Parts: sequence; C-alpha cells; structure tokens
Amino acid sequence: MEGPGAGGLQGHAAGSHIKTERGRKRWTFSRDGDESELQLILWKLAPYLTYGRAETRVNTPTDPLTNGGSLRHQAEAHSVYPGTSLGVCQEINCKCHINTVFIIRILLFIIIVIDIVEIIRVPRTSHSRQSAILDDPMECSRGERLAITLAKDSINRNTNRSTTGKLEVDIFELLRDSEYEMGETMCQIMSKGVVAVLGPSASPASNSIISNICGEKEVPYVKVAPEDILKVQFPRFTTLDLRPTNTDISMAVAGLLTFFNSTTACLICAQADCLLNLEQLLRQFLISKETLSVRMLDDSQDPTPLLKEIRDDKTATIIVDANATMSHIILERASELGMLSVYYTYIFTSLEFSLLRLDDVADQRVNIVGFSVFNKTHPFFQDFVLSLNRSWQENCDHAPFAGTPLSSALLFDAVYAVVAAVQELNRSQNVGATQLSCKSSKIWEHGTSLMNYLRMVELEGLTGHIEFNSKGQRSNYSLRIMQNSRDGLRQIGVWHSENGLSMKRKLPSINVTDTLFNTTLTITTILENPYVMLRHNHQELDGNDRYEGFCVDMLKELADILKFKYRIRLVGDGLYGVPGANGTWTGMVGELISRKADLAVAGLTITAEREKVIDFSKPYMTLGISIMYRVHLGRRPGYFSFLDPFSPGVWLFMLLAYLAVSCVLFLVARLTPYEWYNPHPCLKGRCNLLINQYSLGNSFWFPVGGFMQQGSTIAPRALSTRCVSGVWWAFTLIIISSYTANLAAFLTVQRMEVPIESVDDLADQTAIEYGTMHGGSTMTFFQNSRYQTYQRMWNFMHSKQPSVFVKSTEEGIARVLKSNYAYLLESTMNEYYRQRNCNLTQIGGLLDTKGYGIGMPLGSVYRDEFDLAILKLQEDNRLEILKRKWWDGGKCPKEEDHRAKGLGMENIGGIFVVLVCGLLVAIFMAVLEFVWMLRQAPGNEQSVCEEMVRELQGIVLCRDSLQVRRRRGATMLRPRPLPLEERRARAAAVSLSNGKLCGGTGLPEPLSHRLAQEAALVARGCSHIRICPECRRFQGLRMRPTGATGALPSPTHSEESIEWDKTTNSSEPE
Repeated sequence: MEGPGAGGLQGHAAGSHIKTERGRKRWTFSRDGDESELQLILWKLAPYLTYGRAETRVNTPTDPLTNGGSLRHQAEAHSVYPGTSLGVCQEINCKCHINTVFIIRILLFIIIVIDIVEIIRVPRTSHSRQSAILDDPMECSRGERLAITLAKDSINRNTNRSTTGKLEVDIFELLRDSEYEMGETMCQIMSKGVVAVLGPSASPASNSIISNICGEKEVPYVKVAPEDILKVQFPRFTTLDLRPTNTDISMAVAGLLTFFNSTTACLICAQADCLLNLEQLLRQFLISKETLSVRMLDDSQDPTPLLKEIRDDKTATIIVDANATMSHIILERASELGMLSVYYTYIFTSLEFSLLRLDDVADQRVNIVGFSVFNKTHPFFQDFVLSLNRSWQENCDHAPFAGTPLSSALLFDAVYAVVAAVQELNRSQNVGATQLSCKSSKIWEHGTSLMNYLRMVELEGLTGHIEFNSKGQRSNYSLRIMQNSRDGLRQIGVWHSENGLSMKRKLPSINVTDTLFNTTLTITTILENPYVMLRHNHQELDGNDRYEGFCVDMLKELADILKFKYRIRLVGDGLYGVPGANGTWTGMVGELISRKADLAVAGLTITAEREKVIDFSKPYMTLGISIMYRVHLGRRPGYFSFLDPFSPGVWLFMLLAYLAVSCVLFLVARLTPYEWYNPHPCLKGRCNLLINQYSLGNSFWFPVGGFMQQGSTIAPRALSTRCVSGVWWAFTLIIISSYTANLAAFLTVQRMEVPIESVDDLADQTAIEYGTMHGGSTMTFFQNSRYQTYQRMWNFMHSKQPSVFVKSTEEGIARVLKSNYAYLLESTMNEYYRQRNCNLTQIGGLLDTKGYGIGMPLGSVYRDEFDLAILKLQEDNRLEILKRKWWDGGKCPKEEDHRAKGLGMENIGGIFVVLVCGLLVAIFMAVLEFVWMLRQAPGNEQSVCEEMVRELQGIVLCRDSLQVRRRRGATMLRPRPLPLEERRARAAAVSLSNGKLCGGTGLPEPLSHRLAQEAALVARGCSHIRICPECRRFQGLRMRPTGATGALPSPTHSEESIEWDKTTNSSEPE
C-alpha cells in the first residue's frame, strides 16, 4: 500500500541547509541535487569540536510523513556524558584570533578527510526494533494494533534502508493493569534489544513501571497515555509525553469560558482525578470573580439527579470531564431533561470529541463544543481512517466508535517520531540495539543520544505538529475547537500552546424563540370538580367546548399568552399516576412518560417521586392535606338553655358575689353614722329616735333590684353605701351585657359536637375509619412518610378490611355522609365541597404544604415558557380571580367554627376582681366615717374600740333603731333663762323652718316644755310642706275638741293652720 510518505526519506539529498554559528561569525552552506554523503561533512563537524557548545540546524526534507520538514539536533554532551560519541555541541563560544579565511580552509579539509573515513567505516544496514505495549488488544477495539502495523509497513516501504534499516515493532498485550505483570513484560522487552518502548493508552500503574525501568536502562519511552495525576518533581529523562498536557487543556477551557463570557459554570466530573487534571482551571476561577460549581458522579454513574440540580440552579455553561462513553450518556440524560437547547452550552474536555454520536442525542440549537488534535489535512489521514473502518467491518459486527480513537493516532505518530530520531542519529553513529537484562546494571549506550534527538524531532503527524520541550512534554501544537452543526462537526477556532485561543467566528447567540407559536399540544386531564368538569350540555358540544372548570379557564389564559393551540383528552384509566411494580407509571404521569401527551393539566400534585420521571411547571396553587368529616349537631335549646351562656362555675360565683355584696352592704350601712336618721324630726316625743333603712331584709333585696335593673326605693345616704351600690351596679352591667350577647348565639345556633379535634385524635382512635383516594398523592404521602403518627395511620388504612381507599372524591364524600368515616384530601377540594354541603366540616389544620403544577414530559422544551406564563398570571392576579369564580358561590357560610362555648372565668373574671376591690374600699370608708364622727362628737368619754364593739353588738343583734348617743347629760348643759320675746323668736324660727327640735347631733335634751308650748303657738296655722304625715297626724290629734273620744284621726294633708292643744304635750310618747 502506498503511503503518503513514499519517497519521503529518500529526499535527504534533495535539498538541505546547514547553518553553523561560531562566536559572532555565521557561515551558510547550501547544496542541491543528488550528491554523495560528503555533503554532510559540515554537519559531522560538531562531534569532533567538543570545545564549548555548538549549535547545528539542518533543514532537510527528511520527514517520513511529508515531503518537507525540519529536524533540529541539540545535545549537551559536555554536561551529560562528556567525551562520548554524543559530543554534539550546540554553541561554540570561542573567539577567533587568526585569519578567518585560513581557518575555514583548514577546517574544511579536515572535515572532508574525516567524513570519508567515517562513511567507509560505519555500517548502515542495522535493524531498528521497537516494542509497543497495548492494553486494548481486541480486534474490535480502538485500532491500536492496526495503527502500529500501518506505520511499520509505511516506513519499511517508503524509507531508505541504507540509513535506518528494517523497522520491526514487537507488540506485547497487557491483560490487566498490574505492576508485577508489567515488570515481567518489560524484562522480556529489554532482553530482545529495542530502541524505544511505546506505552499503553490507559494503564496508570503500568505506565509508572515502564517509566522507571526505561529510565534505569536509558531506553526511550514514548508515552501515549494521559498525564499522570501525581506530578513527579524530577521526571525521567527518557520519558516523552505525546498526549497534550492537562495544563494546556485547562487553559484552553478557560479561554473558551472567557470567549463565551460565562461568569457561572458547572464542572461535571466522572472520575475522582478530575480536580487534579483541571487544577489550572480551578486556580483561575479562584483568582477571578467567576463561579464554578463542581459536581461528582456517584457510584451509580447516573447523571440524571446531577443534571436536575444544574437545571434548577439555572447554570447555562456545563463543563464535562469524562471519556467518550460517559459523555454520550450525559448527553442522553440531558436530552431527556430538556437541557439540550439554546439555553445551554456544553464544553467537553476529552480530546476524543469526534467519538461522540451527537446526531443521536442533540439537535442543531444546542451549543456543544469540544477539542480535537487530529490533522485532517495530513495526506495519510484519510487512508488511515479508511483502513481502520475496513478493519472494523471485517472483524466486528458494527463500528465500535463513531470516529478515530485518539490512542491509535498517537501510536502511529509515536512510531514515526522514533524512526525520525533514529534516522538522524544514524548519520553520526551506528545505532544498534543491545540486549539488556533486568538482573544487571548494564544500560544502553545510545539511549541518551537518542533521547536528545527525540526531543529535537519536528514533524507533522496525524495529531498535528509534533514537537517536545526540554521536559519531554509536547509543545508548539494546536487544539482545534469543534462544534456540532447540521453537517456534523465543524471547526470554529484554534487554541495554540504558544498563542492561546483564536476563534474563527463567534458562536450564534442564544435567542429565546417562541417555540410554542401555532403549536397544537395534547392535554391529558381527569374529571375533578372544580378543576375539569363536563358541561351540562356536553353531549351537544364538541372538542374543548365540552369542558369547563378552573384548569380549563387557566389553559385559555396560557394559550393567549404563549399563542399555542391545545386539545383536551381525558386520561384512559382515570388515575393521576402511581408507579407500578415493574417501574411503569399509570394515569396522567404514565401518558407523559410515554409521550402520549404534551401536558397534564389538572389538580396534579408536585411530588419528589413524580419529579424523577416528569417535569413540573411552577406551582399555580398552594395547598395541603386536610381532614373532611361530617357535622354532628348537638341538642336543640331546651327549657333551661338560658343557663348555657354562662358555665356552672360562673353562676356559682355570681351567687357568692350576691351574698357577699348583701352582707357587706348590711355591715357598712350599720357602721356608717350617715345611714342613721330620725324619720320624724317634727315630733317632740321622737326626736331622739334614729333608724337605719338597711335592715337585713333590705340589704338582701337592694342587690336583687340592681341586678335585675329594676331599681329600689331604698337610696343610699352615706358615701360608703353608695360605693357598694356603684360597684355592684357596674358588676351587674357587665354580667347582663355578656349574658345578653351570648344568649342569642346559644338560642339561635345549634351546637356542633365533634369527637375528634386534630389528626392526632384521629390516629389515636379506631372507631372512626379514615382513608384517601387510591393512587393519589395523598396516599403516597402517608405511604412514604416517616413521621410516626402518619406511619401509624398508613398501617391502619393499609390493613383495614374492607378497604378504606376510594376511587374518586365523590365516592369519598358520599362515604363521609353515610357512615362514620373521615376522608383525607387536599384542602382546596375540602373547601370546595364544604361550600356546597353544610353537613361537611374540616377537622384541624393542614397536614403538609405542597402545590399543584402542570406536568410535562421529562426534558420538555416548553417548561421555561410555561413557568414565565404562570408567574405572569400570578402577578396579574388572574389565578386568584379564577379561584374565586369556581370556589365561591356556595350555600354555606364561611365559618371557621360553628361551636359557641360558655364564657368561663378567664373571660369575665376581671369583673369579680373589680367587685372585690369595691367592697374592700367601701368597708374601709365606713370605718373612716365611724372614727371621724366619733372624734367630732363633743363630750365623748368612751374610746373608739368601745364604741366599735357597741356598734358591732348592734349589728349582730340586727337592731333596727338606736337611741341617740355620744352627747353630754342634761345636767351638764343647762340653758340659761331667756326673755320671753327672744324665746318666742327662736321657737318661731324653729317651727317655721320645720327643723329638728332635737337633731340627734349631740344635744342633751329637747327644748323645755315651755319653749315647745311657745313654739306651738307660733306654729298654729303652719302648712309647711316639710311637715311629715306622722307629725300632721299628731297635730290633728291635738286640735280635737275636749271630751272627744274615739281613735286618732288619720294624718291629714290639709295645709290649714291648726291650734295646738297644750294639754296633750304634758308627757312624751313612749
């Protein structure tokens, strides 16, 4: 087979340029045509001029892969192995002190002679043997064996064997990544005698053993595996890394993030060494203000939960560090979640981006970007790909990869790189492979020289430009930025290891298009009041007009915003959706999973279990689980229902308060002197008689009159008794008002008796059965709950026979009304049915909090549009208006609690406190009045305590009247005789004023009998209105004619003057 490099190695003599720099002088020799090898004399000068350093650059078309190339030779013999045959020096820093032309002539003559001798002496027919260790030896694999075979055949067919000899490549298969087995394999390779070892593509432990053994034997090791995770401070001089380094990949990813202007990104790591591989990228994010979140795949290697987290975080840029297989799985899961859209950008760090089958998972709107090192312009690239595909067709049922594996191309380039270095080394010395033993310390004498030449190799390979730096790492190469397109992968930019990122064109901007415009969506739903209902004349209608309800109106609002069409279809099995034993789902959820419907619009609860298989929009309604139970009406008002407004305790305290007020009033009235008065001040014979209107009977009757708000003829005179009366009236005012206000509720509202008050009461009893709708979210809530009360309730419902689960809400409500059954359902449904049936009530509060959402297939592209539309409806208050439309209008009033409780002491206890305080104040004031009046009485010879004891004795004996006390005796106050005129004037003044002849204010005795007679003369004809009826009766008795007999006449109200009979005043009445 003709390779692209045919005749490549035959063109050494076709043209070359040798530049030698010595000190500050430069000579350039050029030669063309087919000349002998004497033309290389100048290049042979370096090994014999070991003084200082020399640099020789030969530009010759010796590239075995192309028709033109360059090979740079650089050695440091003076510093590594001075005096050896590798005395190739890079620079000669000596000064010329003689004639330049003469020196040139002498040197040219010496070079010509020495080169002729060397050409005759050095043999050119030695064989070149390489060994390749493969860790994927199967025929239907990555094509590594085929790549080595193609490279060997191409080189043996097209190169000049006079300079390189025949190339032989021994292939050793590595069955597993074992250090022990790798050590034995390396000993076999060393015993065969090889010039280089080509390492496996993915065996970290084996790579370490190969590197150590090759370093000890000084045999070059060309590594095609990824960079080691643990970086060695002083790596082996004999190791070359043909694969791009992790640092370069990190810098390339960072350049893309800067170009995309991504301030927030997420890194998905498939392996634990991801953070070490992209260490440089993480350092850049730590320095900048950008945010990078890292998420690691778990042991299940299922990226679905991880991708959902990224979607919920609204991260648009996703970096994936995984192999081609796992990257394809991530794209598949992202496609199912609807994350392959214009909103997302994926950057894959794997260099095998061409192996991804993007046409299977992605559409043209998503931005998927990756890297590629393949040089598709290489003349042998197409032949290499065709040979690889032909091999897969012959040995495999189907192609295992969508493109060219990177490891096979790297092994192809590794073979050519070693051959190019051996070819150049053979120009100066005979490179012969030496058989080595692991048991001896012998090394290969040409190993260091060959490593120097390998570090100077420059050629164009299948993976682009091949060149190494002083550390043995690949340099001066390019990573091609690839993006998916309608026609496959296309190159949109280049990242160069020296110049950085250079984009050919800007990626298309992410524009949110109206994907729902004029699109007809299939809506699956279920009949459930008031969300979706059939119209009363649905048989006469067609299509969507047959349905009405809250969800139907909401669909119309959404369609107006998003400009889409829809077709409502009832779910086949009439269920919301529950998972089956084999992982399949029923109901509306099952139809969304099978893509039979685009949306599920109903009272569909958002749950974590459903979120794993379908997507939900933002919740359009918030609710919770509640308990529905029927109303148990208590007894109707009876004969004694007037006692219901107050509890028995309140009535008892009211009775005690009445008794206490009556006793205090009796005590205060007896104690205060202002409640004692003379009822007949006009009568001479009763002027020393004082009575008290608050007898024991009156004291008990007065509070009753005030309590019944009927009043009493008994009016308090003293301040203390008025205080008692005031607080009692205030007490009765509050009591009567409270009683009146509460009595109406008890007499007009029937009391409702509920045997359970909360969910705990329901769980603690077994007399009342309870259940949920079968296959609903409420049933799933109790089934999956870890709360002890809910677990106990689920065990009761699950084990109860007959079953307590119902098929519909209507069935559950009918069971509540007909039997002793409590139905667990959403609070919105509970509210709706309670508005329309007054025999239903809600027990307790909500058991949880959740929401209703619009269901969509997993990864639906319409999710973001519906989220925005629902938020707009909520902001415009449209959803609240729709809820009022379908929930309000029931025949039952909205009452949280129909029960009226009797007022307890905690409600009206304050009035009792006020009452007690008033009574104490009244007693205190009565004592003050008693002491004050006792101190003011003239001639008082008894102590306060004696008088208090005397008064208390009277209180105990319940006396109704007392003699006038606390005054001097009659002998102590003897009025002096007054003239007749003055006495008449005083008597007239007393009579006319109708004042007390003896006021009971401490005067010793009434006026003298003569003064009374004189006053009677003046009082003749007096008709003053203040004369009491009793006095008038006595006046009529006195003016009766002499000798008249019979009973005393009744008191007269005549205002005529009556002459007093002086003979009747001879003695005082008893």
